[in-house]
Amino acid sequence: MSENQPRPHCNPKPRIPIALPAGISDPRMRLIVLLRTKWVNGTVLHYHFLGGPAAQQEAVRSAFVEWKALGIGLDFAEVADPGEAEIRIAFDQGNGSWSYLGKDVLGIGATEPTMNFGWDLTTDYGRTTALHEIGHTLGLPHEHQNPFAGIVWDEQKVYQYFTGAPNGWTRDQTFHNVLRKINTHEVEGSNWDPDSVMEYWFPAGLITEPAEFKDGLTPPGGLSAADQEWVRRTYPGLNGSTPTLKPFESVALSLVAGAQADFVIDPPSSRSYQLGTFGTADTVLVLFEEIDGEPRFLAGDDDSGEDRNALFSAKLIQGRRYVLRVRLYWAGQSGQTAAMYW
Repeated sequence: MSENQPRPHCNPKPRIPIALPAGISDPRMRLIVLLRTKWVNGTVLHYHFLGGPAAQQEAVRSAFVEWKALGIGLDFAEVADPGEAEIRIAFDQGNGSWSYLGKDVLGIGATEPTMNFGWDLTTDYGRTTALHEIGHTLGLPHEHQNPFAGIVWDEQKVYQYFTGAPNGWTRDQTFHNVLRKINTHEVEGSNWDPDSVMEYWFPAGLITEPAEFKDGLTPPGGLSAADQEWVRRTYPGLNGSTPTLKPFESVALSLVAGAQADFVIDPPSSRSYQLGTFGTADTVLVLFEEIDGEPRFLAGDDDSGEDRNALFSAKLIQGRRYVLRVRLYWAGQSGQTAAMYW
């Protein structure tokens, strides 16, 4: 595909809305909205191919490997059963390329795709497309929709370009994917990265400001330095030992927004246990069981925006190993929280 040839673009699925209580403070709301798409670090994301040519599947596998090679705390594993996969990948050539954003994939039916590729992934542009869609699943939005980017569009030309071939979008789709600015609650920092893998390619004439992009914007492809910094900060590598959480012993947590605490649980007896947090913080609490060396999701709860604590019950078996992970959204009135199981 030549540099000036029109290119198809990612057409991501709309966000799944959440209902937050009336009267919630703006700082608390911002953190919940910002962090709710992010996975608990240490999660193994399972993916399944809903058919597709072998070469296209291999291109997607390579893109997962490239993200993982950055040393992040997430892992990716291919599974044969779509019911075991958080990420289900289709290759419908008539449906464009898209993905749901972050943990929104968990709200999609177990037989439905959460990601689709609508063109050849074995080209340089296709490789970037595969990295781009996985970026969405990790929680990254489109970079050009950053509200701090300062992009001024020739809106008539934008609509004319994207409603034509090869995208064939409606005006609503064009607005949603290009012209709409993301709410400031949903972005981290303020710098725009035109080299990001999450940035579109744009032909000449669509951008009027910044002036350097009047003749078009062509990202270099692949993961930019800022992409790599973001994913390492959001999902840092799991280094060092994990402390053991003992039953009936509350452990105080002092975390900043987005930070996480992890605990190993070796239950002293086989029975049903309660696992929960205490304090006024908003958290997501997730329990994994280690099966053949891989953490598999067992139970979890998210209390964000609610006047309660995360709490769930699970039957734990003596001799098996479990990992409890607590990720903080908002530190609450006291700035402190605690975790315990009993």
